[in-house]
Amino acid sequence: MRFIGCGIFLASLLSAEMADAAGVRGSEAAAEKYRTIAVEDVQAGLQTAMQALLDGDETSTKRAAHIEARVWQTFQALPKNELGRLSPKAVRYLVHNYFMKEHGWLIQGLDPHGNQENVSEIHEVNILQDKAPALVESLLEARRNNHGLSLNDVVTMIAALERLIFDESLSLLRAAYIFNDQSMAGTVGQSDVQEILTSYLLLFQLGSKGNLSDARLHNSLKSRLSVRDDWPVLVDFQRDAVLNFNFAKQHSSNPFQAPQYTFQDTLGIVEELAHSYGQWQNMECRQMKADLMDLDADGDGRIPLGKFYGRVDNTKYQFTESMQYLQEVGALDEEKVRIANYLQGPSNCIATTTYYSVCCLSECEGVLNDLEVKVQGPSAEAMHLLRLLGNISSSTVDAPREFPQVMVERLQQIAEQNGGEVPLHGRLFSEWLHFAFPNECPYPHLVETSSALTPSGWVDRPVSVEPQQRLHLATTTETEMETAGITWASKEVLHVQETSRPQSSIFCFRTVVQVALLLAVLRAARSNWQTLGLAGGKEKSQLPF
Repeated sequence: MRFIGCGIFLASLLSAEMADAAGVRGSEAAAEKYRTIAVEDVQAGLQTAMQALLDGDETSTKRAAHIEARVWQTFQALPKNELGRLSPKAVRYLVHNYFMKEHGWLIQGLDPHGNQENVSEIHEVNILQDKAPALVESLLEARRNNHGLSLNDVVTMIAALERLIFDESLSLLRAAYIFNDQSMAGTVGQSDVQEILTSYLLLFQLGSKGNLSDARLHNSLKSRLSVRDDWPVLVDFQRDAVLNFNFAKQHSSNPFQAPQYTFQDTLGIVEELAHSYGQWQNMECRQMKADLMDLDADGDGRIPLGKFYGRVDNTKYQFTESMQYLQEVGALDEEKVRIANYLQGPSNCIATTTYYSVCCLSECEGVLNDLEVKVQGPSAEAMHLLRLLGNISSSTVDAPREFPQVMVERLQQIAEQNGGEVPLHGRLFSEWLHFAFPNECPYPHLVETSSALTPSGWVDRPVSVEPQQRLHLATTTETEMETAGITWASKEVLHVQETSRPQSSIFCFRTVVQVALLLAVLRAARSNWQTLGLAGGKEKSQLPF
C-alpha cells in the first residue's frame, strides 16, 4: 500500500464532507473520550490474551516476580512513548535481551538485528503465531494504536513466551517415559525418574533432529554416550534437579518412604531443568572462550587465522568453521577471528528446535545491564559514561581502570554525533564496548541478512571446512600480524527508537480519529436538520448548510 501523507489524507477526508457540514462543535471532548476508551480496550485485550497462556497459580506468580526483577532496570533505561510505554523496537530489544542473558535462547522470529534498520517485531515470533494467535492480534492492535507496552505487559509477555516454550517440552517428556518403559499414569521411583530425565535431556539436545518414536535407536545412542568422559556431567545435572525437587517437597513427604514421582512431578523437574539449562551448558562456552583466549597473544580479542585453524586433533576444541561463515557472522576481521563474535555465532548453538535454539549466553548483555542500572535512561553524557564504565568489570576485565585517550575521544565523538549524549542502545556505542570489552562484546557487524546469525540460516549451507582444507588454511594464513590501529565506523543505527514512526505520525493518527468522529457528529447533526426541515415543510436545498 502506498503511503499517503497526513496532510493530503486529512484534506481529502475533510473536502468530501465540508460542503455538507459546518458549525458543529464539541467533538474534541468526544474524540478524547473515544481515545481513552480505545487505549483501555487495547490494554485489557492485551493482558487477557497473555494471561490466557498462564496458569495464574503460585508458580506463575513467582516466575513473573522473578522476570520483573530481571528486566525492570532495563525497562527504565529504554526510551518511552508519551504514555510511558515501550515502542515495538524497544519491546523487541528487551525480550531478546532477557532470553539471551537468562537462558541463551535465540527465539525464531526474534533473531539478532544484525544492525539493520528494519527488524522483526515481537508479534512475528513464530511460536506466538502458531500457538497464540489471539495474543498476536492484541499486539498488532496495540501497535496500530501506538499504545506501546507497559512493564507489566512486557513481564507477562516474557512469561507467556517461556510457558509456550516449556509446553513444547511435554512431547519430549512423554517420549522419554515411553523409551524407558514407564507409565505416565502411575508413579516411578528415584532411579527410574533419573533415567527418564537423562533420556529427556538427550532428546532436548538433539532438538529437531531427535526421533521421538524409535525406542531402540534412542537406547542404543544412550548406551554409546554413557561411556564418554563427559557423560557424568549430564547425569549430575539431572540428579541435582531431582535432589532440589526433593528438598523443596520435604515438608510434605514421608521421610520413611522412598520418594515416588508422578508425571506431573517429573514435568515440574523438567521445567526447572529448562530454566537452568542455558546457564548449565554455558560452562562449555566459558571453557571454549578460555581456550580461544590462549591463542590471543595481543590480548585484543582476536586470533590469527593460522592459530585458529592450527589446533592439533587431540585437543578438546578444533575450530573448523569456514572463512565464508566467519565473514558473514562478523567474526572475521581481515586475517583474524574475533573471539566474542565467534562465541555468539550460530555454529555454537545447540538444541535447535522449531521455535528456538540454545546458544552461548551473552556476557555483553550483562555489561550493558550493569550500565543501564547506573544510568537509568536511554542516553548519557560521555564523561559520565566513562566514569561509570571505568568501574564495571567482566570475566576478563578488572575494574577500576582508566581508558586510553583514543577511547575517550571516540566516546565524545559519538555524543556529538547524537546531539550531545551517547545512546546506550546504538551501533556506535556497541562498537565502543567491543573495544572496551573485546572478549565479551561482539563487534557490531553490518550483516547482509540477519538469518546469517541464526542456525536456521545455515541449515542448507556448509559451515565447516574439510580437515585437509583446514590444514591448508593453517599453513597458508599468517599466524602473526602487526596490530593495526582502531578504525571506527561512521554509520549509526539506533536499535530501540522508532525512526520509521515519527511523532508527527502519532499526531496524524489521533487527528484522523478526531476528524472521523467530527464527521460522524456532523452527519448526525445534518440528519437532525433534515428531520426538522421535513417536519417544517422545507425542501432539502433550504437546509442551513
